[in-house]
Amino acid sequence: MSEFKPLTRQQMAQRVARDIPEGWYCNLGIGIPTLIADYLPPDREIVLHSENGLLGMGPAPTPETADPWMINAGKQHVTLLKGASLFHHADSFAMIRGGHIDLCVLGAFEVAENGDLANWATSAADAAPAVGGAMDLAVGARNIWVVTEHTTREGAPKLVERCSYPLTAPGVVTRIYTNLAVIDVTPQGFEVVEIVPGLDFDGLQNRTGARLRMLETTHG
Repeated sequence: MSEFKPLTRQQMAQRVARDIPEGWYCNLGIGIPTLIADYLPPDREIVLHSENGLLGMGPAPTPETADPWMINAGKQHVTLLKGASLFHHADSFAMIRGGHIDLCVLGAFEVAENGDLANWATSAADAAPAVGGAMDLAVGARNIWVVTEHTTREGAPKLVERCSYPLTAPGVVTRIYTNLAVIDVTPQGFEVVEIVPGLDFDGLQNRTGARLRMLETTHG
């Protein structure tokens, strides 16, 4: 196996942005998903939604242009595109619960091979100590993608047979983007779509806590 270089957080966000279809209404979760807004193709209309009542967000502002009153659900400063709208928190969740959001991209502590999602923890020391709006998004959005590091800082796999963390929602994840691969969640389990250059299938499998299947078109 040759040397490989894992994707950076920015490259992971850019990779996800490439796959979002024209015309989709999307919600971007806290962490790496938020970075996706900076890499959306300029020739593709993709409308970004935030739980606190924003529709039509643009890229992150510079420190000089940031409006202190304009933030997303993660309390990060955002910009608005032409035609954007602001509305009540309850209306925002009506959009989510009514199935009007095409895609939600979330981070995760773990994803199981059946699509179970665990992206919150019970410990007060963790960055997300409560389930928050992810619970509604995970069951209300039409598609759930996850973007996360392939392993923890200690090297433990985040893609597993069964989640050990409390679930955000069962069986909802359909695609996973990591710093090592793009993986679909299918009825047969994890199916590898793409691997970073230099990393072979066995190397990816050794870093994964569940069995992988390989598409004939998979490249790396």
